[in-house]
Amino acid sequence: MKLYYAPGTVSVTIPIALHEAGLAFDSYKVSFKDGEQTKPAYHQINPKGRVPALEVEGTVLTETGAILDYIAAIAPGARLMPEAPVEAARVRGVIHYLASTMQVNHAHGPRAYRWAEREESHADMRAQVPKTMTASATYVEEHCLTGPFVMGDRVTVADPHLFVMCQWLKGDGVDVANFPRITAFREAMEARASVKAVRAAGMF
Repeated sequence: MKLYYAPGTVSVTIPIALHEAGLAFDSYKVSFKDGEQTKPAYHQINPKGRVPALEVEGTVLTETGAILDYIAAIAPGARLMPEAPVEAARVRGVIHYLASTMQVNHAHGPRAYRWAEREESHADMRAQVPKTMTASATYVEEHCLTGPFVMGDRVTVADPHLFVMCQWLKGDGVDVANFPRITAFREAMEARASVKAVRAAGMF
């Protein structure tokens, strides 16, 4: 497997999950600073011009949630996806919320150009980020974390995803001190070998 990622983006979710699953992989850093994601060479890999992308046996998988599902499926011994359908649906529900709402709230700051052309529009969107990300943090605090992790004391593929998103909170103007469950979750994740390995590799 070969992972295409960029530091500071949601793509860092995937190496954490791969380590949790005990799966070996190679990685390639896509330089957003140089606009590599916008160039034809990378579009041959992922025509969306986004990360993550995971190349597996000649097939390239995209979208964080889909890749997380794949990792859980090929490493069932790691138990990163619950067997009970209702519990699996809950894990996927958290992942979908992160992708469809929380990540979009964050992106209105650094990537406002996706939705508008005028700078005054960009400024207006950036000004909303502390409010919308605080709302997302409140939802996570009250409805996503049932213990140290999303599924209590057990790590699933939702946890690396949530962990990466929580790295953005302070920079997005959220007072993290108001969220004790998120704080405990981040500390629990930082203690895991998967996060330590990804940090040691400089992937954050």
